[in-house]
Amino acid sequence: MATLANLAWKCFETPQSKTIPSCIKVCSRNAAKKTSGTTSNAGNSKPKHRGWKRQDGSVVTVGTSLATQNCTRWHPGLNVGFGRNGTLYAMVPGKVVVTCEKFEPKWDHTWVERHYEGRENQPLYKKYFNVIPKPQHNRFKLVNKI
Repeated sequence: MATLANLAWKCFETPQSKTIPSCIKVCSRNAAKKTSGTTSNAGNSKPKHRGWKRQDGSVVTVGTSLATQNCTRWHPGLNVGFGRNGTLYAMVPGKVVVTCEKFEPKWDHTWVERHYEGRENQPLYKKYFNVIPKPQHNRFKLVNKI
């Protein structure tokens, strides 16, 4: 009596046999364990959408977010507030003006020494967000003083 292993061996031994018998096709074996790869970012971190929210020259209202940032990249200027998470927001309604101003740090401070080492004789510039308030209306005129 021919076993399955002997039959398969016979099929491969004889060169005249061009087709593989159906019993060998049925006995094919797949992998016992499936591989599962891990992903480092499996949908648990959402994009933060940091950056400029209002461009230079745009008109804003009170509380409008001007920029969101992780570290202090842009600085608050005239009529601009600085949130706890680094968000810059408008404190008065008006027009946004972004300026690049010269920055003069305190050179004896340890943090400044560490971050600006070797740049003592160079000018340093920082970007500031400013909000220029809308001009008030001139509909009323003072006639008499009390």
